[in-house]
Amino acid sequence: MAASSQGNFEGKFESLDLAEFARKQPWWRKLFGQDSGPSVEKYSVATQLLIGGVTGWCTGFIFQKVGKLAATAVGGGFFLLQIANHTGYIKVDWQRVEKDMKKAKEQLKIRKSNQIPTEVKSKAEEVPKRIL
Repeated sequence: MAASSQGNFEGKFESLDLAEFARKQPWWRKLFGQDSGPSVEKYSVATQLLIGGVTGWCTGFIFQKVGKLAATAVGGGFFLLQIANHTGYIKVDWQRVEKDMKKAKEQLKIRKSNQIPTEVKSKAEEVPKRIL
């Protein structure tokens, strides 16, 4: 019964152009009212370029100042640590550092003599698959 009723609907539906429908009924108009819309509808190209340029310049200016402040803070921290080390506030246990360095060298020698670790092998095998 379902198969015979499916063929009878050919002339009873009107087609809907989704592009035209979307132009007439955007989602933001349903939410915010008829006066709201994208900036493309509100402003000219020159105004949009001006607004984009000004906001881009302001963003760059702010990030420049924040970046300089962060670099100054990190550099100043290293400088203060060096001063504290030089004046004796920080004591380095050089015997422990030397012991840890020897241990690290031995581990590197063991890894160098052995095969490539499986993590590296699996990542190296994945590279050709991604390229192709």
